[in-house]
Amino acid sequence: MFSSEIKSVHFTGIGGTAMASAAAAMLDKGFAVTGSDQNVYEPMASFLAAKKISVMNGYAEQNLKHKPDLVVIGNAISRGNPEAEYVLDHKLRYCSLPALLAEFFIRGKRSLVVAGTHGKTTTTSLLAWVFEHNELNPSYLIGGIPNNFPQGARFTDSEWFIIEGDEYDTAFFDKRSKFIHYQPEIAIINNLEFDHADIFENLDAVKKTFSHFIRLVPRNGLLLANGDDENIASLLADWKISPLKRFGLGEHNSIRATNLRLGSTASEFEIPSAKFHTNLVGELNVRNALAVVAAAKHCGLSNKQIQSAFDTFKGIKRRLEVKGIAGGVTIIDDFGHHPTAIRETLKALRLRYAKEKIWAVFEPRSNTTRRNVFQEELALSFADANAVVVSEVARLEQISADERLNPEKLMADIKASGKEAAYLPDANAIVAHLAQHALGGDVVVVFSNGGFDGIHAKLLARLGKK
Repeated sequence: MFSSEIKSVHFTGIGGTAMASAAAAMLDKGFAVTGSDQNVYEPMASFLAAKKISVMNGYAEQNLKHKPDLVVIGNAISRGNPEAEYVLDHKLRYCSLPALLAEFFIRGKRSLVVAGTHGKTTTTSLLAWVFEHNELNPSYLIGGIPNNFPQGARFTDSEWFIIEGDEYDTAFFDKRSKFIHYQPEIAIINNLEFDHADIFENLDAVKKTFSHFIRLVPRNGLLLANGDDENIASLLADWKISPLKRFGLGEHNSIRATNLRLGSTASEFEIPSAKFHTNLVGELNVRNALAVVAAAKHCGLSNKQIQSAFDTFKGIKRRLEVKGIAGGVTIIDDFGHHPTAIRETLKALRLRYAKEKIWAVFEPRSNTTRRNVFQEELALSFADANAVVVSEVARLEQISADERLNPEKLMADIKASGKEAAYLPDANAIVAHLAQHALGGDVVVVFSNGGFDGIHAKLLARLGKK
């Protein structure tokens, strides 16, 4: 598939950060590159234009009439897409983005892969910044936009490749998890819970794909696992395949954080040889930072080098990101869309805003939270909020009645805990509700893994007129 005959590459679904960055990197390697997408948004539209990569608007068989030597088919492309059908009809060479990364960019490098249900993006961003800050010039691929870097992906000539390892499936023709392709020398597993109900039947199915992933760590590599997570522990019973170190807060961990101090704007912890502080808030982020410390030290960085990078880390967009203050109300954006992520984010916010009224606004948009697999857990995840507003569950009619989330029960359970709760049809209705009820000094955190119809800007505009 990746023979020397390949001179031209077409990217079907080029608009994503990872696809666009890989396309540019292939161009830099001397390949002729084209691409197509339904819509290419900023900043990747300007990025591709600056690289002078030809991008066709929309998907069509005509886009492949030049018969590229290889077609990279994005994760969002499914059967029925005219370009996917043309590739199959004409037996063109094709591959997924993870497979392309493995062969053209990761093979031969020292690959550090960050996996887990929660905290992947933060941990990968922080780890990449530790290496970048200390002039190691790593390649990286991050499933978000870190504020320390101009984009979420970059490919360099250094020996280091730091990548967020997603357990979601690779492509319509490859149902293995993406992280199976990433050739980990060091694998980090932050945590393990049930998620992605559209592709995993249950927790055991998630465990199975993680078990496949950790078996890829070589004898001269290192598996770093959260030793406080029971689901991970069950995977590591009698582990003898590759070197293993457990990190966490419990006494049984070989890399243990002690003297934990969780502040309103920072966190501190100690390991036997050093004390660290970060500008990240909450216990979940302490575990993320501890994993970074363990990986960086294994790769030869000193405590001083790591702390220097921590001091200058600016966080990630859509992770507790303050969008603005209007009418005295602080509006915060967060990507959280799993009950555990929502719970931990609200715990961190309660540290930061100890006395303020916190409104949690949630869009049940993911394939997991639209289902009832977390019916009870979702209600409990809002424990540290004072009031909860949930938008109408998207595309609920597409899920069978016995599988779908029950909004009425969710509202009843939240109200039973003594909180204000409202179930409203859309972003505009939520904006109107908050404009009526939110007061100066309140904090509104919006949880969504999508755009949520521009709710943040709408809130700021409406509250600013109050």
